[in-house]
Amino acid sequence: MKTVWVFPGQGSQMQGMGADLADSKQFAQAEELLGWSVAEVCQSGQETLTRTDLTQPCLYVISAVLADLLKAQGHRPDFVAGHSLGEYAALYCGGAFDFVTGLKLVQKRSLLMAQVHGGKMAALMGFDRQKLELVVDQHQDVVIANDNSADQVVISGTSEAVAQVIAELNAKRSVYLPVSGAFHSPLMQSVAVEFNHYLDQFTFQDLTVPFLSNVHPLSSTQSGQVCHTSLSQQMTAPVRWRELCLHLQELGCTRVVEVGAGKVLTGLVKRILPGVELINISNRSDIFARLS
Repeated sequence: MKTVWVFPGQGSQMQGMGADLADSKQFAQAEELLGWSVAEVCQSGQETLTRTDLTQPCLYVISAVLADLLKAQGHRPDFVAGHSLGEYAALYCGGAFDFVTGLKLVQKRSLLMAQVHGGKMAALMGFDRQKLELVVDQHQDVVIANDNSADQVVISGTSEAVAQVIAELNAKRSVYLPVSGAFHSPLMQSVAVEFNHYLDQFTFQDLTVPFLSNVHPLSSTQSGQVCHTSLSQQMTAPVRWRELCLHLQELGCTRVVEVGAGKVLTGLVKRILPGVELINISNRSDIFARLS
C-alpha cells in the first residue's frame, strides 16, 4: 500500500484550528518571526481568517506541526503533494527546507498576494466541461485557476471576464471567493516577479520523498532544484489538482492522508478517486485515533 500526504491551501481555514498545537515550539518560532500570534489569529473570527497575509502563515504552521507529529510517531509517506499554498508544507515535510525557511517564504508570498487588488475568482460547480473550456478560451482575461475535480473548478481573471464566463456557462452553482485578486492567473505576474527575486535567495535540498507539483502534476520529483522552479511558476500557473490525483492513482497510491486544517482536500479526492482510503489529520488527537 502506497500513501500520499496532501496539504491543504487557503480556503481550508476555520476558527479554532490548531488549538491543541499551540504549545509546540513551531508556534513560538512563528510568533518571533511574524510578529503576531498564530494561536490568537486561529481563534479569531471569519473576517480575520480570510486575510491572506494572516491565513497563509497559520495554515503552513499547522500543517508543518502535524507532519512533524506524524513522523515522531513513526509514520512516513510514499509521496507528498499540496494544494497551492499547501505545497510549502509538503516541501517542508519532504525535507526541501527547514521550518523557518518555509515560513519566511510563505510570509513573503502572503504579503505580496494580499497587496493585489483587482480581478476576481469564482468557484463553479455542476457544468459541462467541454463548454467550460470553450467559453474560457473565448475570453482572453480569464483562466481556469484551480481544476479541483471533474465537476468543480475555480476561474480567475478580470472582474468583467469572470462575470461573462459565469453568465455564458450557466453552471448549477457559482460562488465568488473572498480574495483580493485573481490568484493563479497571469494577472499575478507583477507580484510573482517580486516573489521570485526573494525565492532566489534560497537553495532547496533534494527531498527524501517524491513530490508532485500543481504545475507539473503528471510526474514526481525529489530534486530540490526542480521543486524550486515549480514554486517560481506557481503563483501565475493553474492548480491542476484533478490531474495530480489521477496520477497518484497511476502511481499505486491507495491511501490519502490530508495533513492540516479542514477537510477540503479529502472531499475533492473522494470525488476524483472514490476507491481510495481517506484519512484526515487536522489535530493532535487524530494521529492516534485514525492512524494505527
